[in-house]
Amino acid sequence: MKAIRVHEFGGPEVMRLEEVTDLTPGPDQLLIRIKAVGVNPVDTYVRSGQYANLSPLPYTPGTDAAGIIESIGKEVPRFAVGDRVYVAGTVTGAYAEQALCLKSQVHMLPEGVSYSQGAAIGIPYGIAYRALFNRAVAKPGEIVLVHGATGGVGLAALQLARNAGMIVIGTGGSDEGRQLVLQHGAHHVIDHHAADHFKHIMDITEGRGVDVILEMLANVNLGNDLKVLSRGGRVVVIGSRGTVEIDPRDAMSRDAAILGVLIFNASDQELTSIHAALGAGLRNNTIRPFIGAEIPLAEAPRAHEKVMESRTYGKVVLVT
Repeated sequence: MKAIRVHEFGGPEVMRLEEVTDLTPGPDQLLIRIKAVGVNPVDTYVRSGQYANLSPLPYTPGTDAAGIIESIGKEVPRFAVGDRVYVAGTVTGAYAEQALCLKSQVHMLPEGVSYSQGAAIGIPYGIAYRALFNRAVAKPGEIVLVHGATGGVGLAALQLARNAGMIVIGTGGSDEGRQLVLQHGAHHVIDHHAADHFKHIMDITEGRGVDVILEMLANVNLGNDLKVLSRGGRVVVIGSRGTVEIDPRDAMSRDAAILGVLIFNASDQELTSIHAALGAGLRNNTIRPFIGAEIPLAEAPRAHEKVMESRTYGKVVLVT
């Protein structure tokens, strides 16, 4: 089979398509024939060597994918050869034509959901769900700001918050992006490049402030986020690309909380709950990933460049 392999940390060019030995599942594993692979920003951090937990070299990147079960270990119940599935984590890496997975990493993909959409579930929807419900404990009727809502995680958060009965504000940096934000569940949309966009947020809430902020770029926005929270408000930091200075009094005066979130910190129990909810959303059509770009597996370096561009909307997916 073919797989992307990384033999040294560095720029996108260190990823090369190679011929490798076909995989065979162990007793507690499933072999998945990969049809589509989700490209996540964390993949670029690991590949560059700038991440806390680096993969041993050489390795095949990626955690999220979708495809068909090709064979099953003798200790794996419930699944059958030929099942359509999405995976949230692998044993061998997802940027490949095949991947080995544990049964806890494999989830049924309903008919009517494409493989590319299935590959967009794991990290984007997993972290959006965990940020919104597990960390912020957001409730129906609360006002939620998705700050930087045009990427895979942001669009997932819009859908989840809207479906849960929250009042949703989303931001985008272009006319095209803001239109996408409206289409995916925001009641209100704001240009986050506008100098007065934080004032606009307060106007929408009639001066009350927002209950929950899901923040994709904390190094730019966190200081001002705290100023537009309601009393008891929560900021969940999903993404940051540097340090930031804040005034702790802004948190003190509001009894506010700053919460970090990382999907890799989720417990097994949390992940079971998260994917049960996401599976239900896929089946009843209340969540639908938006695919911004499909790129051939051999062009993984281009996908890594694209996923980090500010004007990339939705999910970047590799197809085999």
